[in-house]
Amino acid sequence: MTVAFCGNDNPSAYNISAGFLRNVCFLDAINLVPHVFLLFITFPILFIGWGTQSSKVQIHHNTWLHFPGHNLRWILTFTLLFVHVCEIGEGIVSDARLQSRHLHLFLPAIMGFVAATTSIVYYHNIETSNFPKLLLALFLYWVMAFVTKTIKLVRYIQDEISFRQLRFCITGMMVVLYGLLMAVEINVIRVRRYVFFTNPQKVKPPEDLQDLGVRFLQPFVNLLSKATYWWMNTLIISAHRKPIDLKVIGKLPIAMRALTNYVCLKDAYEEQKKKVADKPNRIPSIWLAIFRAFGRPILLSSTFRYLADLLGFAGPLCISGIIQSFSNQNQSTNTTDNGTVINVTLINATVINATVINAPITPEYSTDPFLTSTDFLKNCYVLAVLLFLALILQRTFLQASYYVTIETGINLRGALLAMIYNKILRLSTSNLSMGEMTLGQINNLVAIETNQLMWFLFLCPNLWAMPVQIIMGVILLYNLLGWSALVGAAVIVLLAPIQYFIATKLAEAQKSTLDYSTERLKKTNEILKGIKLLKLYAWEHIFCRSVEETRMKELTSLKTFALYTSLSIFMNAAIPIAAVLATFVTYTYVKEEPPSTAQAFASLSLFHILVTPLFLLSTVVRFAVKAIISVQKLNEFLISDEIGDDSWRNGDSALTYESCKKHTGLHSKAINRKQPLRYQLDSYEHSLRLPTHPADINDCAIKVTNGYFSWGSGLATLSNIDIRIPTGQMTMIVGQVGCGKSSLLLAILGEMQSLEGKVHWNRVNETESSFEANWRNRYSVAYAAQKPWLLNATVEENITFGSPFNKQRYRAVTDACSLQPDIDLLPFGDQTEIGERGINLSGGQRQRICVARALYQNTNIVFLDDPFSALDIHLSDHLMQEGILKFLRDDKRTLVLVTHKLQYLPHADWIIAMKDGTVLREGTLKDIQTKDVELFEHWKTLMNRQDQELEKDMEADQTTLERKTLRRAMYPRESKAQLEDEDEAEEEEEEEEDDDMLTVMRLRTKMPWKTCWLYLTSGGFLLLFLMIFSKLVKHSVIVAIDYWLAQWTSMANNKQALCSTEQPASKTCYVVVFSILSGAGIVLCLVTSLTVEWMGLTAAKNLHHDLLNKIILGPIRFFDTTPLGLILNRFSADTNIIDQHIPSTLESLSRSTLLCLSAIGMISYATPQFVVALVPLGIAFYFIQKYFRVASKDLQELDDSTQLPLLCHFSETAEGLTTIRAFRHEPRFKQHMLELTDTNNIAYLFLSAANRWLEVRTDYLGAFIVLTAAMAAISVGSTSGLVGLGLLYALTITNYLNWVVRNLADLEVQMGAVKKVNSFLNMESENYDATMDISQVPKDWPQEGEIKIENLCVRYENNLKPVLKHVKTYIKPGQKVGICGRTGSGKSSLSLAFFRMVDIFDGRIVIDGIDISKLPLDMLRSRLSIILQDPILFSGSIRFNLDPECKCTDETLWEALEIAQLKNMVKALPGGLDAMVTEGGENFSVGQRQLFCLARAFVRKSSILIMDEATASIDMATENILQKVVMTAFADRTVVIIAHRVHTILTADLVIVMKRGVILEYDTPENLLAQEDSIFASFVRADM
Repeated sequence: MTVAFCGNDNPSAYNISAGFLRNVCFLDAINLVPHVFLLFITFPILFIGWGTQSSKVQIHHNTWLHFPGHNLRWILTFTLLFVHVCEIGEGIVSDARLQSRHLHLFLPAIMGFVAATTSIVYYHNIETSNFPKLLLALFLYWVMAFVTKTIKLVRYIQDEISFRQLRFCITGMMVVLYGLLMAVEINVIRVRRYVFFTNPQKVKPPEDLQDLGVRFLQPFVNLLSKATYWWMNTLIISAHRKPIDLKVIGKLPIAMRALTNYVCLKDAYEEQKKKVADKPNRIPSIWLAIFRAFGRPILLSSTFRYLADLLGFAGPLCISGIIQSFSNQNQSTNTTDNGTVINVTLINATVINATVINAPITPEYSTDPFLTSTDFLKNCYVLAVLLFLALILQRTFLQASYYVTIETGINLRGALLAMIYNKILRLSTSNLSMGEMTLGQINNLVAIETNQLMWFLFLCPNLWAMPVQIIMGVILLYNLLGWSALVGAAVIVLLAPIQYFIATKLAEAQKSTLDYSTERLKKTNEILKGIKLLKLYAWEHIFCRSVEETRMKELTSLKTFALYTSLSIFMNAAIPIAAVLATFVTYTYVKEEPPSTAQAFASLSLFHILVTPLFLLSTVVRFAVKAIISVQKLNEFLISDEIGDDSWRNGDSALTYESCKKHTGLHSKAINRKQPLRYQLDSYEHSLRLPTHPADINDCAIKVTNGYFSWGSGLATLSNIDIRIPTGQMTMIVGQVGCGKSSLLLAILGEMQSLEGKVHWNRVNETESSFEANWRNRYSVAYAAQKPWLLNATVEENITFGSPFNKQRYRAVTDACSLQPDIDLLPFGDQTEIGERGINLSGGQRQRICVARALYQNTNIVFLDDPFSALDIHLSDHLMQEGILKFLRDDKRTLVLVTHKLQYLPHADWIIAMKDGTVLREGTLKDIQTKDVELFEHWKTLMNRQDQELEKDMEADQTTLERKTLRRAMYPRESKAQLEDEDEAEEEEEEEEDDDMLTVMRLRTKMPWKTCWLYLTSGGFLLLFLMIFSKLVKHSVIVAIDYWLAQWTSMANNKQALCSTEQPASKTCYVVVFSILSGAGIVLCLVTSLTVEWMGLTAAKNLHHDLLNKIILGPIRFFDTTPLGLILNRFSADTNIIDQHIPSTLESLSRSTLLCLSAIGMISYATPQFVVALVPLGIAFYFIQKYFRVASKDLQELDDSTQLPLLCHFSETAEGLTTIRAFRHEPRFKQHMLELTDTNNIAYLFLSAANRWLEVRTDYLGAFIVLTAAMAAISVGSTSGLVGLGLLYALTITNYLNWVVRNLADLEVQMGAVKKVNSFLNMESENYDATMDISQVPKDWPQEGEIKIENLCVRYENNLKPVLKHVKTYIKPGQKVGICGRTGSGKSSLSLAFFRMVDIFDGRIVIDGIDISKLPLDMLRSRLSIILQDPILFSGSIRFNLDPECKCTDETLWEALEIAQLKNMVKALPGGLDAMVTEGGENFSVGQRQLFCLARAFVRKSSILIMDEATASIDMATENILQKVVMTAFADRTVVIIAHRVHTILTADLVIVMKRGVILEYDTPENLLAQEDSIFASFVRADM
């Protein structure tokens, strides 16, 4: 066929006798001119100019600079491209009807498409290099294109071509678009003045982008990059080379920071407050405030959502159209005479389609067959391309809608967190202390309620989009199938409430599971804390059983959870099958004929669309209900009481985050700001804090007149307070417990409610040198509360507390508080993290750090609330001398000290004595001595009593003990850390050796298949086989249903029908098989979802069981070297993931993968040519998932790891409120909170942007699959049923592709939990087996208690040095043996060797003639008794604590309690022996706990008792009881005492002195004391 621009079948085409402009072909040629002009001009500029320049452009600043009308230009250009595509299509379809090719019908349109694409690329390059002068080329192009198109339009109007003709419409739209683009161009000239004006406008990039820390570019990139997340490519691809960390993701843009959103929400909330101010019973509405602050993005997102939903219906309509034209075509093929097969080429198809009646009358000199839009849309190829474009658009809008809601949700959460935090800082103390607001409630607000609201916002557009979607779907179904469609819709609607019911049940099951798992964790935690005792007493199995019992209860509720989960999955899969079955059977019987193929597949597709909103509706409704409850809780919290601004000292507690806004340089600083915000805000605060009352007498810093203060109950706790606190002196407040000393401090600080009276704060003494006065923070008070409060930070940060670090001062303070020895013990010195998440310190150590904090701060006034309570006498004295008398006095600071230690009264300059909430006396000690003799005498007797206690106390040096505990806690960890460091070093070396990027990449991109297999097999092979088999059968049945439908609906055209062709029989046959298949499909849906959940449950059960048993039987060394938190994590977080998350992820993954595979199989079966297109699509999919998985894993970890510090910051702020407010550090804490929130939000934002990145890409891949499937089907021309099948499946793929990747990524992260659990399962257990015949061991062994130790060598592990070397000794039955030595001499190791808790690698211990290494472990341990240094009690009854095995009678237990001198105390308790012990025995004192342990050892009735430093942590009185009991009750038993203080073994029969694992001295104490130079004698002298 010949080709010519105007075609060569019509001579009049080249006729210009009627004038150039009357010739259509000539007009089309003119239309080519602007396009060619643009390409001619822009290509050289693009290739030459920008090739050199773009590399130099600094990527960050100018890149995102947008010219005016930027977004409008992108939208118009995209519209223009779409119209060009229509124009090309129209041209080709028109051309296909003519005898020869007419290039002028489509060539200008193709050139126009290329030119439009070039224009936007060109514009983008000019914009990024900020060189607007070159836009003139575009301006000229728009003008020329506008003029040429207008001429053409005018010509059409003159020819009276009607509006019904497609070409007329297209030309008209082009004119409008070119006109608008021209206007946009003029606007750029007007605003930027780059031409025709003398002074062009200078522009700066947005503030965010001047800060190179901002890496989240979504708000700043162009529209195409916004829609496809193109800017994320670099981040996602770079994740392969190195993990994504906080540095890589940078900071949040200003508009998304918590501060910005807080200000928005706060203003909106304040407005609501004003509205209801005069209506006392109305509360301000948070909903309205949220809508005012975030309404616009919510509306925008909803708009996107509506557009996406409406475009979603293009799928079914296009399928219907394509199949319709196929059926017509097939019928015409079948009716051709003599079986002549018409070659179904493009031309013939369109000729057949274009019904002659529709062809309009064309002017005689025109070569154009003008098309109407209906003709145009009857072309299969046109429909396929339209379907492709609709899918691309629909998915883009949908992802945009998701992104906008998620961004808004994150912004809302940031704002709410800031609001809650601001409120916490102003909460009245009574609210917290009276229990109106517990810490738990505050934590719930932060962790749960804000997230509920955020999730509600995510799902919010669904609330109004879904009803529209459902109504539209039903209308379209009704159009296709008439009344029978409503039957199917009714099935869906009727089953929806069941979905809701299942959803509520699921929530209930989850809650009960949570309760059981909390209980199980509590028990596990107790076991791990007391594991040493449990092993020594051979009780581990009893406790293990108790955990297993709770686990069984948990598993029962997990079964319910699994059942409802699988029901929910089943409903989701079965509802569409049931609906389709009902609809088609009804249709067949009502209409007496099966639905046509087009109807069948279009309605199938519609049913698939309808199910999603109905399935989601239950979720959305549930979240809406939760959100309403959350808002109620938030409201209650926001309107609760605040502390009053009662004095000018409290002037800045009203200081909100707005102060942060005032400071200009605030945003541009990097995240880790060294200088606290407080200093930057000083200037602002000072203006707020001007004194409002006349200065008081200069010599008193604070004065309270006629004060009545209450804790919010209205009753005065403190009454009639008239006191003054002299400046620069030490004031002591003394009095009995509970007389209101601490309350007085808090009242002065403004924490209590002032009923009447005034607190006056004197101004800084102005005579001070101005420098001194400036450096001091004038209005803050350094306050150390009675209950020590630490931050989750390093020791240094806890002490400096935001003040500048001054080395000399820091050293002085740590010395005064004797912290240096403690700091030296910590693994990283004062850079060690302490606090909730750090290392646990003892009470005394925590208190000293708090006192150090108060001393270090440079404030005029220091309040210390009972700083000596947890300190022993040496430390108290040292602190008094060095810290208070020297350090504070030298600084001339005003000190108020609350204390019980009356011996320090002589040091006080001023004394306030309190009694029952009033001031008893005030004055100097001399005043009181003269005026109130009685009080002074009372104090004297108390002082004497304290002195006597002191003498006793001198022996018990608590500090060394605390340090010892700390060392014990630290060193095992340290050795582990050392080992790990060595491992890491080795690994690093290995990595350096093959520093091949590929290996690192391979490791990061590899799916953990091994772990997956381990997980699947731990559920049992039978279940695994069942699961795989049922899944495969189910998907085969579902494919069979659709295939059967295809055969049934196209049976008229089928040569080989599957049922007989006789009418009634045929109908029954098709209906019956269809019903049977559908029924089988529904049943299989249930079976598969149940098997997956069942398998998951079995796996979870087995993994937990193995883990628990492995841990319980592990060697004690494992517990010394593994932090408790790490082991607990396996039982909490990891077990939770294995219990609840992996099964559903696995189900979803297998379902979506099989759906995609069956779809690809079906399309390939329908059109084998499709397989060719699969290869490039498969490769693209592989790379997308590979890159995404790695990045997603990193971002998920970042999101998790940034959440914890945020939650901890909230809880620690609520705990330390009084301290923070006294120090005046609210702004600093707010700033820290904002930074933590922003860090967490940016991680979450990037995670959701990465998810959008993936979904857009997989959706586009899906759209390409649809396009290729449609094109292949049309060109091959198979039966209409198969075409329908292919298209239906191609459409489902688009929905499931991204789920495959998302689930893969989730599974990979979740398998981490299985991997961690598995790492513990490979641990060595203790050897519990015996090497001798148990029957040879006497029932009551060891009867005598004779111990022979022969050449004993002991080590903790076979790769460590021995701790005992060749120890030989003999202990006679009934002897009392004392073992002493310095720390690390091997005393405790010897005691552990008796129980085989350590590795005995040489020598042996023989007890009553039996070598203990041959006995089974539990027998050996159950026959000996031990009392440990740390008394351990378990939660349960007293009876359970003394005798968990329930072997003894009550008499025995009472006897044991009597011996331990606890009988009377226990009798007084409610329940006696069944009285409850709280966790860790907290409801008893340490001494009482140790006595319980003694009773426990007595109950054992074993002839050997070992006391391992049992008296170390108890007071003198308890120690005396212990000593007495050992000498009397245990008189006939062998007792080995490991001594902490030597005087405890002076009465022993034999003393062993050890050093470095060797026995140095071995004799009676008398003999050893007689030798002057014996080590034992030197110990005794040192201990006196």
